[in-house]
Amino acid sequence: MRDCSLSPSGERAGERGLSDMRNQISLSYAKRLRSEQTPVEAKLWSALRGKRFIGLKFRRQTVVGPYVVDFTCRAAMLAIEIDGDSHGVAVEADAQRTAFVKTFGWRVIRFTNADVIGNLEGVLERIAAFVSDSPSP
Repeated sequence: MRDCSLSPSGERAGERGLSDMRNQISLSYAKRLRSEQTPVEAKLWSALRGKRFIGLKFRRQTVVGPYVVDFTCRAAMLAIEIDGDSHGVAVEADAQRTAFVKTFGWRVIRFTNADVIGNLEGVLERIAAFVSDSPSP
């Protein structure tokens, strides 16, 4: 999950204006991330896209508040995060982001780059098990 939050400028802006600005930056940032996906994200995306994976629709780089979630499935309210090398030292920040995303009703599952590269089938099995534990929409 990538943090795209902004630090406020010295100027006073209305809450709504600042929120709109953050949303626009988040959306443009998410679009950029879609076009610049990592090889690991591309590998998982190739298995999830186009309802290839158990008939569910997944999206890439979904904006949730000030964060961008790697993959989401609205039907299962599932957020999938791929943690790169930097996440080993960002455990507290990841926990805060996960807690925030959960407040919107998303269930979060995390995988490392090594999981996706070395055991894609196992990752997909874990996602399928996670989805099967979902309440029906």
